[in-house]
Amino acid sequence: MNDLKIIGSEEWCVFEGLGVPAIKARVDSGAKTSSIQATNLKVITKGTQEWVRFEVNPLQENRSITIVCEARLVDRRMVKSSSGISEERLVVKTPVTLGEDTFDIEVTLANRDTMEFRMLLGREALTERYIVNPALSYVVQDFSNEQISAKYAPFKKEKTGLKIALLASNPNLYSNKRIIEAAEALGHEIQFLNVELAYMKLDAQSPEIRYRGGNILTDFDAVIPRIKPSVTFYGCALIRQFNNLGAYCQNSAEAITQSRDKLFASQLFSKNDIHIPITGFAKSPMDTKDLIKMVNGAPLIIKLLESTQGKGVVLAETNKAAESVINAFKSVNTNILVQEFIKEANGQDIRCFVVNGKVVASMQRQAQKGEFRANIHQGGKASIVKITSEEKKLAIKAAKILDLAVAGVDIIRSNKGPLLLEVNSSPGLEGIENATGKDIANEMIVAIEKKLKFSS
Repeated sequence: MNDLKIIGSEEWCVFEGLGVPAIKARVDSGAKTSSIQATNLKVITKGTQEWVRFEVNPLQENRSITIVCEARLVDRRMVKSSSGISEERLVVKTPVTLGEDTFDIEVTLANRDTMEFRMLLGREALTERYIVNPALSYVVQDFSNEQISAKYAPFKKEKTGLKIALLASNPNLYSNKRIIEAAEALGHEIQFLNVELAYMKLDAQSPEIRYRGGNILTDFDAVIPRIKPSVTFYGCALIRQFNNLGAYCQNSAEAITQSRDKLFASQLFSKNDIHIPITGFAKSPMDTKDLIKMVNGAPLIIKLLESTQGKGVVLAETNKAAESVINAFKSVNTNILVQEFIKEANGQDIRCFVVNGKVVASMQRQAQKGEFRANIHQGGKASIVKITSEEKKLAIKAAKILDLAVAGVDIIRSNKGPLLLEVNSSPGLEGIENATGKDIANEMIVAIEKKLKFSS
């Protein structure tokens, strides 16, 4: 008994055979087998033996450091996780160093991304060597932050570009794939982050954003928000948090929020002398007739305040139809805008893509026959168009009023001149890139470089 050493509930382990200079372990005598965080497992054959090649992210808060390891496979074992789920795990045998002692242990390879520690040291490794004192930590060996930084310095990739986060919902969308391609082509590191899988810690001393089971997101130079309408509130909260942590957000939370509020945006446009189709807004059904009259009567457009991509937009061709639709919406407490119908536009509108105060591309959208909405998502056909200087100024001014660095500005040509329809804070790239042949994704990344004064 006197030969047994005291070990704390948390200790640093060194795996020279795996090339891991230091990894924090939770010491748990209640668990039989030890385990280490491992991903991308591949069983390989060396002579007559099976080995496993796998990757370890040894530092809990730094996924940029990955070490490729190899160890001899000694078993395949069914292991029940802390959540009660049984799974087959590969077991390897490798030397571990704890302070002055080095000895062989068996380790199961597990995905420990959701665990606080990248390693668990079980009782099989402790038997006949240590007694665990749960009140102590790092008894056998402790490393300072400086020592850990020095140990892992050789594994850190030299930063040659910016570190960018693409905050969106679907990595397979054309727009998101193009933005990732453009960033990588310019030598930047870009990471796709699903809005709904990120969460935040609000704290004056150590605010954080975490992702999928505890991985802390740090050191982003810039964030490109592509927030879908259904997650605007949460997405904007994340954008504010990224901004608080020092990242440049290409569109700010405030700009996105006011662009999504069609009523507020329309009020801002009117205040700043931007011409829009005559628009009405009312609460009481008693005012429906006067509301219709106010926007020059039917035919007229009725829009849900939360509409996007042409959804929630209705054309009422008669006053009676307009009354019915407006009162139906009001009966379920849905906020709507009523807007004059620009007949002379003949189902056409113009999308101007604005990046940092410059129109980088424009396309004309033509509605399908029998359809008044020209949106690409509603079957509209896109073609390249030459816009007038007045239309260009209107697009730039509209984006500036909403303080959007990236915006899709929709304009309609009327007998009164160009009118602003709406401004989109997450404009799609597919239709306009295909129609114009312009590399708009590249323009967005170059705009970030200029904003951050980055030169390759």
